[in-house]
Amino acid sequence: MSGNKEESEVEVKSVFTGAGCNRVVNNVSWGASDLVSFGAQNAVAIFCPKTAQILTTLPGHKASVNCTHWIPSTKFAFKAKQLDRHYLLSGDTDGAIILWELTLADKKWRQVLQMPQSHKKGVTCITGIMVSETDAIFASTSSDGSVSVWELVLPSTAGGECKLSCLETLFVGSKPMVALSLAELPGNSGHMVLAMGGLDNKIHLYCGEKTGKFLHACDLKAHTDWIRSLDFSLPICNDEANSILLVSSSQDKGIRIWKMTLRGSLTNNHGTYRKEEISVASYIEGPVLVAGSSSYQISLESLLIGHEDWVYSVEWQPPSTTSVEGTTYHQPQSILSASMDKTMMIWQPERTTGIWMNVVTVGELSHSALGFYGGHWSPDGNAILAHGYGGAFHLWKNVGVDVDHWQPQKVPSGHFAAVTDIAWARSGEYMVSVSHDQTTRIFAPWQNNVSLAEEESWHEIARPQIHGHDINCVVIIQGKGNHRFVGGADEKVARVFEAPLSFLKTLNLATCQKSSFPENLQFDVQILGANMSALGLSQKPIYVNTVLETPERNGNDGLDTLESIPDAVPVVFTEPPIEDQLAYHTLWPESHKLYGHGNELFSLSCDHEGKLVASSCKAQSAMAAEIWLWQVGSWKAVGRLQSHSLTVTQMEFSRDDSMLLAVSRDRQFSVFTIKRTGTDEISHQLLARQEAHKRIIWSCSWNPFGHQFATGSRDKTVKIWAVEQESSVKQMMTLPQFNSSVTALSWIGVDRQRNHGLLAVGMENGLIELWGLTINKTAAANLAVRLDTSLCHVSSVNRLSWRNPEKSEECRRVQLASCGADHCVRVFDVITK
Repeated sequence: MSGNKEESEVEVKSVFTGAGCNRVVNNVSWGASDLVSFGAQNAVAIFCPKTAQILTTLPGHKASVNCTHWIPSTKFAFKAKQLDRHYLLSGDTDGAIILWELTLADKKWRQVLQMPQSHKKGVTCITGIMVSETDAIFASTSSDGSVSVWELVLPSTAGGECKLSCLETLFVGSKPMVALSLAELPGNSGHMVLAMGGLDNKIHLYCGEKTGKFLHACDLKAHTDWIRSLDFSLPICNDEANSILLVSSSQDKGIRIWKMTLRGSLTNNHGTYRKEEISVASYIEGPVLVAGSSSYQISLESLLIGHEDWVYSVEWQPPSTTSVEGTTYHQPQSILSASMDKTMMIWQPERTTGIWMNVVTVGELSHSALGFYGGHWSPDGNAILAHGYGGAFHLWKNVGVDVDHWQPQKVPSGHFAAVTDIAWARSGEYMVSVSHDQTTRIFAPWQNNVSLAEEESWHEIARPQIHGHDINCVVIIQGKGNHRFVGGADEKVARVFEAPLSFLKTLNLATCQKSSFPENLQFDVQILGANMSALGLSQKPIYVNTVLETPERNGNDGLDTLESIPDAVPVVFTEPPIEDQLAYHTLWPESHKLYGHGNELFSLSCDHEGKLVASSCKAQSAMAAEIWLWQVGSWKAVGRLQSHSLTVTQMEFSRDDSMLLAVSRDRQFSVFTIKRTGTDEISHQLLARQEAHKRIIWSCSWNPFGHQFATGSRDKTVKIWAVEQESSVKQMMTLPQFNSSVTALSWIGVDRQRNHGLLAVGMENGLIELWGLTINKTAAANLAVRLDTSLCHVSSVNRLSWRNPEKSEECRRVQLASCGADHCVRVFDVITK
C-alpha cells in the first residue's frame, strides 16, 4: 500500500463541532483558564464562552463522562495568574478518572494519566483545591459507596511530570455520597475539612492533613431529602478571616449556609475575649468540629427558600480583587443556585440586616426543558452558566454599568443523544442533522458580522422539528424551489417539511444574501413558521396574514400543561438564536405525510434532480424490506422495489440518476435501473444483486464520475465495484482491512480527467480515514490521510457527507461533515495540495 506517498497530499482541519452536554449533575466545570469543560457522551468537550465554539474534544474514556473539574477552578483563578499549564479531571460511568493537561501558550492538550485503583462504579462528583501553586488536593466519590482523597503535585518546571498519591479512601456504606467540597481550615495551617453529602440527607464532615488520614468529625442534620451540592467559601480578606462558610443544597428545595468559626477567636478590639451578644442574626449552634489542637463552632447561618423544585447546585462567587494593583482579594458574599424549577438565582445578604435575599433570578421558559442540572460562575463573576435537561447551555452576562442587568449570550449547542443522519442543503448553505434526541437541527456558518480577518463561525440557526419519536434519517430535496426535507423516525410515516418565510429571511442574513432561494422567489411563501402540536408529533403552519391574531387562552394562563404549549412567534434573527428561541420559534411546518411502510423508517435518499425520494424501513422479511419510491411534489408512491430480505441500511442514486444502489443487513447489495417513461411514470428493474460481504453492509457510495461504487461492512472491509455495460456488476478491488467495522462512506470527485476522487471512510471506533481512489480499467487506492484522534468521533460514525460535491473539481478546499453516536456533528476542511 502506498499510503506514505500521498500521506501529506491532503490536509484536514476541524471547522466546527456541535454537541450537547451529558444530562447529569456535576458534568460541567468552568476553569480559571476561562474555558468550560463538559462531558459529551464518552468525550470531554472544551468550549470557549467568548466565541461560543467548542474548541476540541478529548478522547480517552470508554464510558459516558459524568463529571469534570478544573484544577485550578474559577474559585482559585486568583492563584493561577502565573500558571502556564492548567489541569482537568474527568470521571466516567465505569469509575475511571483521567487527568488532562492544557498548555496555555500553544493551546495543546495531552492525557497525563489515568488514576490507578479508581472506583468500581460511576464517578458522581470530583472537587479540588489549590493548596499552593504546585500542590492540589482533590476528592472523588462514586456510586460504589467510596470517597477517595488524592494529592496531585504539579510540575514546577516545563516538561516535568505530575506526581499523584492517594491520601485516603473512605467507605460510606450503602448510601453513596453525591456531593463533595474541600477547604483548608482557617487559622490552622495544614488541616483540611472534607464535606460530603448524599442519599442519607446528612452532611458529613471529615478532618485530615496533607499527610493523609481523614477522620470523621461530625454530621450536620437539617435537610430532609438528598444533599445535591456543597461548596466552601474561601477565608480570604473577609471581615472574619477565622471563619469559613459552607453552603448546601438539597432535593428538599432548600439551601442552607453553615458557618464554621475558630473557637477562641471571638475577641474584641482590645484583644480580650468577649461574650457573643444575642442579636437578630444570632445563629443556631451546631456541633463542634475538632481538628488537631483547634476546634470550630458550627452554626446554621441562614436558610434560603425560593426555589420551587430540587436545587441541584450551589456555588460561591469566585474571589474578586478590591485593590487597584489587583493583589488583595476578598470572598464576595454571593451564592449562585440552580434548580429543576428552570431558574438560577443569585443570593446576597442585605447590607443593613444581613438577611440573605434573592437578588437576581434568570431562567428559561421552554416547554421541553425540565430544569437545570447545575450553575457556574465565570472567573470574574460577571457571567453565569447553566446546563439543563435538554443537553443545552444557558449563559447570562452582567452587561449593566451601575446596576445589574443580566443578558442571555450565545453558547455552543448540539444533540444530546446519538446523531443518526446529516444532509447538506442543495447549495451547501447549511447542514441538517437528526438524532435520537428527537430533534432535527440546522447548523450554518454565520457570516453576517464576520470581518475579513476572522473565520466564519458556525452556529445552530434553527430547530425545524421537535418530535415525539427518535429520528433515524433525513434527506434534503434537491432541485429548484423552496427548501424542503423529508425525515424518518421510529414511526411508519415519513414527514415532509418546507422552509417557512422566517427561516428564509434568517438564512439570507446569515449567508449575506448568498442563499440559493433569493428574495424575489420568497413572496410565494405564505407560511411564516409553525406551531407544535400538543402531542409533539406534527407541526401546524402559521400563515403570514394571521400572525397578529393571538388566540384567547381559557383561564389557565400561567399553567405550563401539555395542552397549553405557548404559541410560537416566528421571527427573523439578525444574530444566531439562543436555546429559548430555538426550542420554540424556529419550527418548520409539515406539508405531507408519506404512508406506506409497515415498520419504523430507517433510511432515505433523494435523486440529484429532485424528482424522486426512496425510503426503506426496519425489516425482518422480504415484504417489509421493500424500497418505496415517492414522486416529489405530488408525493405519490410511484414504485416498490423488491430485492432484500432484511433492513435496507443505505441507498444512493448514481450521479446521472439512472441507477439506485441499496445495501442491506442481508449482506447483499442491489442495483436498480430507474427510467422515467412519462411525466408521472417510473419504470424500474433489478439490474444486479450480489452477496458482497461476510457481515452486515452498513454503507455505500457512488463514484461521482462513473458507475463504480463502494460498499462498507461490519466485516471491516471496503470493496469497490463497477457496473459493466452488459448489465452485471464486478468487483474491482478490496481496500486493505480496517481495524474496526466500516459504518459510513462518502465518495467525492477531485479530478474528472484522471477519474480520481477521495473516499471518506468512517468506522465504529469513531475514526475517519480519507482514501485516494483512481478508477481506470482497474482501480488504484492509497491512504491519503488518517484523521487525528482528537478530530474524530469517540463512538461509531453514523454518516459522512461532502459539501457541494459538484464544485469539488474547481476548488482545492472542500468540506466534509460527519455525525456519530457520540452526540457530535463535525465539519472538516479538506485541502488537497
